[in-house]
Amino acid sequence: MPKVLIIEDERNIAELERDYLEFNGFECDIALTGEEGLKLAEKNTYHLILLDLMLPEMDGFELCQKLRQTLDIPILMVTARKEDIDKIRGFDRGADDYIVKPFNPNELVARVKAHLSRYNRLTNRKHPSSDIQINDLLIQPGARRVFVNEEEKIFTAKEFDLLYFLATNPNIVFSKEHLFKRVWGYDSIGDTTTVTVHIRKIREKIEKDPSNPKFIETVWGAGYRFKNQ
Repeated sequence: MPKVLIIEDERNIAELERDYLEFNGFECDIALTGEEGLKLAEKNTYHLILLDLMLPEMDGFELCQKLRQTLDIPILMVTARKEDIDKIRGFDRGADDYIVKPFNPNELVARVKAHLSRYNRLTNRKHPSSDIQINDLLIQPGARRVFVNEEEKIFTAKEFDLLYFLATNPNIVFSKEHLFKRVWGYDSIGDTTTVTVHIRKIREKIEKDPSNPKFIETVWGAGYRFKNQ
């Protein structure tokens, strides 16, 4: 049974999320503060985390960054703040998706299922001889690890998924909408800003000069292309 950690300081919202998820076959724990959520995440094994942005003791941004130091499971931020800058900050700190309150509980369940399904397919897939080596970049799909000049770079789940998809489809231009659908696993019920932020984070990790990338090229007005050099 997939296990979800709900970190939400409003008990009625946390219990609503729990009730809908448990009705759909998930097991859930609830933490009402950031510190409590961090302790539960360190103590137990979870498959996905629902993380509120505005938390006492430690806000969602800081907590997400701490969680990403050890976890590569999907993290979905749930918040009433709609500003793009907050979304970008969340993605910068490792969030995989962003759900705005008030939300339809059925949409929340659908997104949780989509992220878990996508994550499970990728982590369970076997790649016996499928390492990708391009100059100083090494991608190991089976282990979900990335190295640059033999130094390992730490990737979130969605950062790895996006890089791997582009690297296995070189020299093809993909729109942000197409990448969002393929990597996030559902049709456009999200914000393609997500793709832009994740591309920037990937470039910061694999490119010597992120402003002049040699691997992931921006094709203005069309999307992104991975250059297989």
